[in-house]
Amino acid sequence: METHEFQFDQVYTEFQPKIYRYLTQLIGIKEAEDITQDVFIKVNQALHTFKKNSQLSTWIYQIATNTAIDRMRSRSFKQEISEHFIEFDIDTFAAKNACSYKKTLLIEDQVVRQEMNECIRNFVMDLPETYRTVAVLSEIEGLKDSEIATILGLSIGTVKIRLHRAKENLRKLLSANCNFYRTDCNELACEPKGPIVRTVKSTSIRR
Repeated sequence: METHEFQFDQVYTEFQPKIYRYLTQLIGIKEAEDITQDVFIKVNQALHTFKKNSQLSTWIYQIATNTAIDRMRSRSFKQEISEHFIEFDIDTFAAKNACSYKKTLLIEDQVVRQEMNECIRNFVMDLPETYRTVAVLSEIEGLKDSEIATILGLSIGTVKIRLHRAKENLRKLLSANCNFYRTDCNELACEPKGPIVRTVKSTSIRR
């Protein structure tokens, strides 16, 4: 689609569900709706400046990420996280953990899957902002390292480093707090080892 053909209504229809899903995983359901609205207000205001030598999707993700980061760095958001548990949309992680063969899941398997997905989401939210962002863009949104680098204004090398550290931190959190096993559907599942102490992570930037 050429630049002059872009109409905001078309752009909104195509990208709003994707951006809402992305922001839900990045910042939580409670904030995602308002942030999504802010993002598309900015998109509408700046759409005429978009250059056709860039990808529209990358440009919109960049606006969404910067808007979410501004919110995550606000004092009110940090205070809210420390006082309330952030809820998540079940569907995205559940889809990634689907059975490799078709069969009707038992109620027990569905419960186990939901618990596993919620557990992973909770620990993703415990990652520092810089690691959480690359993890969501890569593992949930399925973007390439080069696309993530453009969105975040980083080198590809820095993206790779942050993604590696995000996975390592997540692995340590899960290992310290969960016992893992395989279900009858051969899905990875977990159960808490004990009470989980939740902490608010620093948002300082590291390479």
